Amino acid sequence: MKLSPLGDRVVLKQLEAEEQTKSGIILPGNAQEKPQQAEVVAVGPGGVVDGKEVEMQVEVGDKVIYSKYAGTDVKLDEEEFIVVRQNDIVAKVVD
Repeated sequence: MKLSPLGDRVVLKQLEAEEQTKSGIILPGNAQEKPQQAEVVAVGPGGVVDGKEVEMQVEVGDKVIYSKYAGTDVKLDEEEFIVVRQNDIVAKVVD
């Protein structure tokens, strides 16, 4: 199965949470904060959304940071994804 987002929506695959702090302290699973960094898995076509022309600014494979409480969690084939609107993505991570 495959997710194909509509309109200005983007499917994200959340990156793994940090298991160790920079100072070397190992964090148990329940103390790890949900990361806000993800990889773009699928991008909708954009077009006219809510009466405004929307051009998609992210591409599959981009690493992005998204709003903390944004999106809808989806589980498909034992994998978890987040479906967000493009305006819930706050930045691209550029190496």
